[in-house]
Amino acid sequence: MSSTDLLLTFNAGSSTVKIGVFSIEGAEARHLGKGVIDLRAEPLSLGLTKGSQRVDMPLKGKLTDDLHGVIDETFTLLADHFDMTAAAAAGHRVVHGGERFTSAVALDDDAIEGIEALIPLAPLHQPQALRFIHALRHLKPHLLQTASFDTAFHSTQDDLVRRLAIPRSLHDEGIKRYGFHGLSYKFIAGELARRAPHAAKAVVAHLGSGASLCALEDGISRDCSMGFSTLDGIPMATRPGWLDPGVILHLAGERKRSLREIEDLLYHRSGLLGVSGISADTRYLLKDGRPEARQAIDLFTLRIAGEIGRMAVTLGGLDAVVFTAGIGEHQPDVRAGVAERLSWLGLSIDEKANAANGFMISTRESRMAAHVIATDEEQVIADEALSVLRAR
Repeated sequence: MSSTDLLLTFNAGSSTVKIGVFSIEGAEARHLGKGVIDLRAEPLSLGLTKGSQRVDMPLKGKLTDDLHGVIDETFTLLADHFDMTAAAAAGHRVVHGGERFTSAVALDDDAIEGIEALIPLAPLHQPQALRFIHALRHLKPHLLQTASFDTAFHSTQDDLVRRLAIPRSLHDEGIKRYGFHGLSYKFIAGELARRAPHAAKAVVAHLGSGASLCALEDGISRDCSMGFSTLDGIPMATRPGWLDPGVILHLAGERKRSLREIEDLLYHRSGLLGVSGISADTRYLLKDGRPEARQAIDLFTLRIAGEIGRMAVTLGGLDAVVFTAGIGEHQPDVRAGVAERLSWLGLSIDEKANAANGFMISTRESRMAAHVIATDEEQVIADEALSVLRAR
């Protein structure tokens, strides 16, 4: 293996895919560039960032279910900027690993079948990752592919934390709390160890379109707001978060809603969008003067603060709160709203540092630290793919 070998990463969401390009330098994967494809856009384009330069390159083909044309054309466009013949491996983010996948794996037929079997547990995200896995396999059948699982980081949680109050037989069949956004939390755990080693007991708030919180003890996951599915926990852009199961029974029974209608309601029409009736985007809601927009933001910060309090119980104390992901990293008003609700715990925010999205945003007098740390899921995927590659 030469120092010029490349490693690719694919972070597939429900409607976009982030592509990372890394060089393999000894035992490290060094970031070279990244691309984003919005699969909802017409026409499709690849937005590529390399260093300080960004270029948008149109994809001429149409979007198909198998993604063969998209992957083929993407490789052709990337070849104008990188030596794609040097690609040694491609790593994928896969949301659900179930009980089987507790670390990154090479994607052979057996592993792919195992991932496909978990589609019912993550119907929004799992199929999308598989589409890219199969498309890349079709284009580059001999290229090593690996999978990194969001659930794997949370396998360290105690059985009591992972258990739902349902019959034991159902728990034994895999109906339990798994936790998600694990790749993000793994990166943040490493950053905390490096930049804030005092934060032994920390709650990390990954706030984006999908949002969750994780309780970390010395970098180990002890709890997560998302449980059995990515619908659980705090309100999100279009997902409700915690929901009384009686609501589902009512919709299916008294309201005669079909399973498909309920699924669409929970994944696409609830959360901030549902509460506000205006937008799923906190940036727009914060600027909108209508009371419905304000209520959506207030509910968001209330639930986040409530989860932080609950996780402090799991940890038996709290040294730091960390904000990450798109909202967590870039929206001071949301952070301030959460901090205000936690003032009774002694959290005090430095307004100037918060407005600047600084690393340390708590005051000297604060009884706990508050940090803003940019996450990097692609780096974790690359590091894990390189580990699998080295082990072969």
